[in-house]
Order: sequence, then C-alpha cells, then structure tokens
Amino acid sequence: MAQYLKKRIPAEITDALDQKVRQTVEGILTDVKKRGDDAVRELSQQFDKWAPASFKLSRGELDDILRKVPESTLDDIKFAQAQIRNFALHQRAALKDIEVETLPGVKLGHKNIPVDSVGCYVPGGRYPMVASAHMSIVTARTAGVRRVIACTPPNQGAPHAETIAAMVLAGADDIYVLGGVQAVAAMGVGTQTIAPVDMLVGPGNAYVAEAKRQLFGRVGIDLLAGPTEILVIADETADIEMIATDLLGQAEHGPTSPAICITTSRNIADALPAEIERQLKVLPTADVAGVAWRDYGEIILVDSIDEAVKEGDRVAAEHVEILTKEPRYFLQHMKNYGALFLGPQTNVSYGDKVIGTNHTLPTLGAARYTGGLWVGKFLKTCTYQEISDAAAVTVGEYCSRLCAIERFWGHKEQADLRLRKYGGQNVGLGAKQEE
Repeated sequence: MAQYLKKRIPAEITDALDQKVRQTVEGILTDVKKRGDDAVRELSQQFDKWAPASFKLSRGELDDILRKVPESTLDDIKFAQAQIRNFALHQRAALKDIEVETLPGVKLGHKNIPVDSVGCYVPGGRYPMVASAHMSIVTARTAGVRRVIACTPPNQGAPHAETIAAMVLAGADDIYVLGGVQAVAAMGVGTQTIAPVDMLVGPGNAYVAEAKRQLFGRVGIDLLAGPTEILVIADETADIEMIATDLLGQAEHGPTSPAICITTSRNIADALPAEIERQLKVLPTADVAGVAWRDYGEIILVDSIDEAVKEGDRVAAEHVEILTKEPRYFLQHMKNYGALFLGPQTNVSYGDKVIGTNHTLPTLGAARYTGGLWVGKFLKTCTYQEISDAAAVTVGEYCSRLCAIERFWGHKEQADLRLRKYGGQNVGLGAKQEE
C-alpha cells in the first residue's frame, strides 16, 4: 500500500487561487473583444510596461536582432530545431490518407488536412522559453499550416534576442513582442491589426492556460497545460543525487510546479529530503524551486514495481522519469503520462530543449485522456464518401427503414429519393408514415 511520506498543500488552497485566475482572465478577454488594439496596448503597458509603436517586429527589426545573436547560439538553435523537425516528419509520415471500399460500390475515406492558421504563444517572463518556439512553430510548419504567427513577451524591457531568433528560424510569418492573456486574446479573438487564428498553441502560466480554456470552442487549442510537473519513479538502483537534481530541475519552473518521487526503496524515501535541502543551498533558482518543493513536493513509498505503475498511472504526470533496473517495464505497462524518460541517461531537460520530442505536454491529470502537442494536433482528419448507383440503392433500403424507426421523415425522404432515382422503385413519394 502506498505511503505518503510527504504531501502537497491541500486542494482547497489551490482551488481559491484558480477562482481568482478565472475572473481576471474573463475580464481581460471581454475588454479585448470590445476594444481590440487599444485594450491590448493598455494591458501590455499595465502588465509588462511595454507599449511600442508596433508590437509586430518588422523585417528590419528582425534582422537587427538576429545580428546580435552569436553564431554559435544560432547553430545550437538550428540543431535543436532539426531534431524536432525530423521527429515531426516521421510522425507526419505515419498519418496516412485512406480510401477503402467497404461494400461493393461504397468508397469511404479520410484526408488529413492542416489547420489553416495557428497562433503560437512562447512564454517569457523570468525564463525566456526559447525552446517553445521550436516546439510550436516548427511542428505547425511541418504539419503544413499555411499561416503561423507567434507572440512572446518582452524580457527585461526589450525583445529577447534568442527567442526572436528561434521564431525566425522556425519559420513564423509574423512575430509580435506581446505577452500574457492580452497576447492570447489578440491572436484568438483578433484586433484591428492582428487577424484571428483558427488554433492557439503553446505553454504559459495559469493566466495563459485559463485564457486558452475560455477561448476553446471559438478557436481550437493544443491542450490545457497547467504548471509543469515531474514524477520520478525509482528503485534501489537509483542515484539519490540524480533524483533530487531532476526533481529540482523542474521545480524551478515556478512555485506551483509539482515534483513527485515514487520509490520502492525506503532508503531513498528517507534520504531524499536531506539531499533536496543540500542541493537547494547551492541552486541559483532555489528561491523558486524551494517553494515548489515545500508546497507541491511529494514522496510516495510503494511496496513493488507493480504498485509503482499503479500509482504512476493515478498521478498521470506530465514528465515521468524511470530510474529503475528495468525502465522498459514501465513503457510496457504504464498508460498515463505526457512523456516517458527511460533510464538515467536521459532526463526531462533533454525533452524540454533539444532531443526532438515535443515539450508541450498534458498536466493536471490530463494525461489520462490526451497526449501532448505533436504534428497530428495541427491536422483535421476529415471523412468523405462516394458510392455507385447500385450502392445507393443497397444502402438506401437500410437507411429508409432505420429513419422510419426514428421518425426522421425528412431523413427517410433523402434515402427514398435515391431509391426512386437509382432503383426505379415507387418508394416514399414524400408521404409521412403513421407513427
């Protein structure tokens, strides 16, 4: 039976915070819908102290920014984007259009059609998330999206050069230095100067995630992503320093980022708190990571690997590192996770930055019903049908009778019309059957 040696703060506290976020976001979205660019400009000034003549970067401004980025950094960005593009190309190749003959003369099929326009949000703030440009823009381009625009907030009072460079190299059509809910609203609702998109993607803070949630339906979204999460599953073979390092490496994202360890080893469970505290004394981001660990860290001791699988599926974490003797056992048996990292050689940082899989992943238990952002998220699988004269009669006879059962007389007449036209039968003639 699982034992919680350390638990996160009660849900009642986080629920109250969520309520405040919902109300704030609703007000901002309403304002942008009503006043467009004027609201966006005021909100950007209020939250980011940023109100340039144009939020959109011109070609000249982009060129100036690119010249500021060292060639070695551009090469690193290009390497990361090549890995992400390559994996996305393999994923795209696995998505086939199909056409099959299911009955004589009945052809059914589907086509995978790219979404026409996408808005990509690339977070900034304390941490300029350069890698998020790769994950969203490169993947959308690989899927075949026609129009891709992107927003990122200013960083220390100016565009963040490396993030802008990544957006340019990824292939964004228009790049805006604009952050927060106002950026998501501008892309999703549209303003006088920003045409609305069909889909919004990219991670962000709680306010950005809530803005996407409230806009869903008006536009498509990739998924509802909350604070980043890490779950480390470890047995007695795991390195305690590595467990703590990898937990804190994600906890530094923000003070509400869950960091969880499930272990079969009592020695690891008992030693982990002290190792966490030792590393926090030297970690430059300890002010954030320490709060996240204090409030959202968990240590769960289980009796067996099978119980570790069960608990892991219950948690359904965004990132799951497997530091056990047989990591692939979890690949075979676990079902609920955003991304798996198998063995001590890999880690969440590789997935976040460079290895090629996408880092926009489900959080808050959403891994129970969805995977993360990938090339398939930008494709609509749309069906079609085409049948012969004879097949219209074969299918129509069944359809006519089934419509009568449901008393859908207009539907029945659609079928009966084909029976008369292609089967030569005196059927229906618009008469309503007795109920």
